[in-house]
Amino acid sequence: MVTSGGVRLRQLVVVTVVVGLLGLVVLRLLGGTVPSPGWPGVVLLLFMAVGVYFAALPVKRLRERRVLSPGSALRAARSLVLAQAAALTGAGLLGWYAAQVVVLLPNVDVDSQRGRMWLLVAHAVAAIVLVVSGLLAQRICRIDPPDAGDPGDRATNPGGVAPA
Repeated sequence: MVTSGGVRLRQLVVVTVVVGLLGLVVLRLLGGTVPSPGWPGVVLLLFMAVGVYFAALPVKRLRERRVLSPGSALRAARSLVLAQAAALTGAGLLGWYAAQVVVLLPNVDVDSQRGRMWLLVAHAVAAIVLVVSGLLAQRICRIDPPDAGDPGDRATNPGGVAPA
């Protein structure tokens, strides 16, 4: 699903729509009962979004200095995978929470259902924040390969020998 160009917005929209439609079908088959989410879920999603973004910041500093330490490429790769996973997870959660909101819309005039719906909307917004955080972190974690004529090649090649 993830190409060499990374996770694209189009892929995230597809994940959101597919999960949303599948969630809608499942909720309809279960009789329209929507699970009751809690505020800790919103806090957890926002905490994850902040964590994903802050995991990418050392890679940003690495890129700005143009210095490659032995573990820096591995760290960048791990941060990139974390960012892509966060974006895809956020897209799936957005679809799931949107399906639940759609199921609750006919009962929006009932106070208890309206309160539930607003909590689900808060979850959906937190899922969007997770998607945005993942996409930003993915962008930060892109490290371009060194140029062939770059004088820094000696520092990155084993033994300090320039390529022939």
